[in-house]
Amino acid sequence: MILVLDHSPRWAQQFDQEAKRIHLALGDTIVRLHHIGSTSIAHTKAKPVIDMLLEVTSLDALDQKNSLLVSLGYEVKGEFGITGRRYFRLDDAMGTRTHQLHAFEVGAEHVRRHLAFRDYMRAHPVIAAEYGELKAKLARENPNNMDAYIDGKDGFVKEHERLALQWSASDEHQ
Repeated sequence: MILVLDHSPRWAQQFDQEAKRIHLALGDTIVRLHHIGSTSIAHTKAKPVIDMLLEVTSLDALDQKNSLLVSLGYEVKGEFGITGRRYFRLDDAMGTRTHQLHAFEVGAEHVRRHLAFRDYMRAHPVIAAEYGELKAKLARENPNNMDAYIDGKDGFVKEHERLALQWSASDEHQ
């Protein structure tokens, strides 16, 4: 069942707690670790899964430390459909997804894209609220169909990602 909830301040705390565990495990492989996705945006609703973006010195160095993430409970999924990414997911004891870790090398275009979208949504709370309402509607209409949920928000995400990249490149957000 797809669950979309009102924003919770606990999500930032959950990110901070998990970031500490990941920093301890991966050490100097990490350049930066960001809270991304809807749980990082105060004015929107979200599935209660903490998305994290990890910038690393190299994917090879990260690959050599996969066992450390496994020891934290993560499932290693490799690129998982996106070239140049490493994807890891963490479920709780009941099998419910709690965290997703998307790793890229420093300077990867995907890093810029994710951060621009997050920062744009934070700076535009009306748009973020609209996005949250769309996700809630899609979850109600497709409670057990993740593909329909994802497809239903695809146009909104692509359009606002395009606007976010323009906004990020402009002086408007400075």
